[in-house]
Amino acid sequence: MQGKKDYQEKLFIRFQLSDYIPADNFYRRLKSILDLNFVYDTTSKYYGTEGQKSIDPVVFFRLMLVGYLENLNSDRRIIATSRMRMDILYFIGYDLDEELPWHSTLSRTRQLYGEEEFTAVFKQVLKKCIDAGLVAGKRQAIDSAFVKANAAMSSLVEREIMNDAATYGKQLDDHNDEAPAGDIPDENTKPKPRKNAKVDKKANSKRYSPSDPDARLSVKPGKTTRLNYSAHVSVDTQNHVITHIQAFHADKGDAPCLPEILTHVAGNLKDNGMEIEDVLADTGYSGEAALLFLAGNRIKGFIPNRPGCQSRESRQGFSYDGEQDRYVCPEGKYLTFHNFKKAENDNTHKIYRTSVKDCRDCPLKSTCTNLQGFKVFKDSVAKDLYIEMHERMQTRQGSKARKVRQSTVEPVLGTLINFTGMKQVNTKGLELANKCMIMAAIAYNLKKLVNGIPAKIRRRKRKLPGNHSDALINTLSACLLKIANILTAFSIACKSKWPNNLLLCNLIIQPF
Repeated sequence: MQGKKDYQEKLFIRFQLSDYIPADNFYRRLKSILDLNFVYDTTSKYYGTEGQKSIDPVVFFRLMLVGYLENLNSDRRIIATSRMRMDILYFIGYDLDEELPWHSTLSRTRQLYGEEEFTAVFKQVLKKCIDAGLVAGKRQAIDSAFVKANAAMSSLVEREIMNDAATYGKQLDDHNDEAPAGDIPDENTKPKPRKNAKVDKKANSKRYSPSDPDARLSVKPGKTTRLNYSAHVSVDTQNHVITHIQAFHADKGDAPCLPEILTHVAGNLKDNGMEIEDVLADTGYSGEAALLFLAGNRIKGFIPNRPGCQSRESRQGFSYDGEQDRYVCPEGKYLTFHNFKKAENDNTHKIYRTSVKDCRDCPLKSTCTNLQGFKVFKDSVAKDLYIEMHERMQTRQGSKARKVRQSTVEPVLGTLINFTGMKQVNTKGLELANKCMIMAAIAYNLKKLVNGIPAKIRRRKRKLPGNHSDALINTLSACLLKIANILTAFSIACKSKWPNNLLLCNLIIQPF
């Protein structure tokens, strides 16, 4: 017999939200382990003692987490989705009949709180990951990706035009005059750059977006030019937990950002009794500032050099005398150190040059010297560090470090962008963009903390040196010792002399 459901709403009902949330629900488990009560003290400075009550700070942070956990890049959608989900209502502490905060309240509160409040929540979650054994701390993989800014390409204007307009507006204010209608610039006359145009290095110095002045023009190979921010992420290689994330201007190189990133990473780990030993990064982080910072802090880096920075052998016919710090030309003349020179990219060059007298009668003068009549070489002050890094990357350890970096930080960035609401920031300005990225990293780490580490990653054997367990070494030692005993017993039984095999086993066992 066919059934037919007859639904009529009840006038009175006894309902308790917690009874309808399964025990294995993600938000129920998250609520049991995430304690944000400390934000009441850290945010109290932003409120007075009188007036209308604001949104609960704990509720605000929980709603922000819902947005990134559900990949919702809009405050309106966060409120709308939370209103329809019982598990989310239970997580933020609201009943079915309670009215949720207005979506604009989220935006205003995000602007009200400083970065230190968001960073404090991130550190709290990171500490829980460390206490759960998900972070080793010794090896960090670092990479960056562009995040679309909340500004359109059509909003770009010329900086010189805007400067003239500002001056003109100031003159009008001084004279209390009203601008005639004919002097108002037409929006249709604004330059509209081609979306597939290649951005030159000085594009950001010529144009900017008034709606978001901190956004910068940038482009990836094969992609369209757009206004972006640059997100730099540091990931622990043991279980892919994020140890730091930070927003930078998109036109800033990766190498100058590395010292600041590692300073924050070291601080986050030091608070939990950990220290960085190795740093894995791609070629974009190869630079003078990065290498000098690594050397000064005794951190071993695995960063492939840019072309031309591998060695001094690329200068054909010239040899380098390391003891005297000079170059020797094919004719036996010396290029000695002359002075330091600051480059446009803030790098410092060491200038080596010959004297005019040495090159005056040289048969190679016409093809070798400059217009002033002497030969000049420029080396970075970190040239020796470049060479050391290149040699390290040619080893087996360097090859494996490259593979570990690719399999660690790149999937994390892909997850943040595609599944954790970081494809585009819904705010204006670098400071607010940094807050959004921090919240995305918190949501990512919480997923790791609540769901645990997949069995595939737990069983993965780290191939880099220094990751072998003591149990494995002890097992190998016991096996080799047993082989030595068998060979000894067999040698005695056969009354033969096998000194070489016995000696070999003893030599193998000795290092263990």
